[in-house]
Amino acid sequence: MSDFRLKVFQCVAKNLSFTKASQELFISQPAITKHIQELENLYQVRLFDRQGNRILLTDAGNLLLKHCEKILDDYKCLDYEMHLLHDEYIGELRLGASTTIAQYVLPPLLANFISRFPQINLSLFNSNSREIERALQEHRIDLGLVEGIFRLPNLKYIPFLQDELVAIVHSKNKLINQDEITPCDLVNIPLVLRERGSGTLDVFERALSFHNLKLSSLNVQMYLGSTESIKLFLEHTDCMGIVSVRSVRKELLAGDFRVVEIKDMPMHREFHFVRLQGQEGGLSQVFIRFADHHGKSL
Repeated sequence: MSDFRLKVFQCVAKNLSFTKASQELFISQPAITKHIQELENLYQVRLFDRQGNRILLTDAGNLLLKHCEKILDDYKCLDYEMHLLHDEYIGELRLGASTTIAQYVLPPLLANFISRFPQINLSLFNSNSREIERALQEHRIDLGLVEGIFRLPNLKYIPFLQDELVAIVHSKNKLINQDEITPCDLVNIPLVLRERGSGTLDVFERALSFHNLKLSSLNVQMYLGSTESIKLFLEHTDCMGIVSVRSVRKELLAGDFRVVEIKDMPMHREFHFVRLQGQEGGLSQVFIRFADHHGKSL
């Protein structure tokens, strides 16, 4: 029901590219241009300044974007609530999830969800926790799932699942023979860790701080952007990695990796749903309720 021109404008404004908006919305670039020109003619303003191959939002464009995001969010809530009158769940739900959750927690849940609600158009954006929070603030997603420990004041965090980080080495590791080490031993052990902005690194740093250790004092060989990268890296080195226990269940059972206990250094955390403060209900709430109901089996 919403004015498609607003969706086109929002997409161009977020990408600052007519070409990328055309690809994202699956319509031709001349059609994108036509929709933008109609809005400019309607309000008698220029929405974008064109500088060579680049475009920038004008003051009018920034004002329209501010209202556009609220209007489109309101339209989505209207669609949801009107269909709810007939027990219908129809609409678009844009999820964002941190890498660990997207890879090792969500797939079976998403499969069950789209089976139960086939008329909901579901999409998933995958990045680290900080990027998920940024995407939520920029209205690129409707609901996020993150794994970090930091909290932003304009976002609401809702507990979802418990998780634990473990130190792992490959079964052929020649450097680390112990089954248990102390936190101080970490200083001399080559490590491969997740990148800055990841919830995994947040939790590891907090655990170190309880033992007066800093990341800068450790022998970090590499920072990698996914747990799968860490596992592959560990297959070819004598490094130790810090990952979610959920990500290595199969490998531990198969004997490919083994856990090295770090004495008196638990690394527990909780996965959270995250949404903008003040935004309640809608399809996001449907997904949260569904996930809570099925979470025990994950």
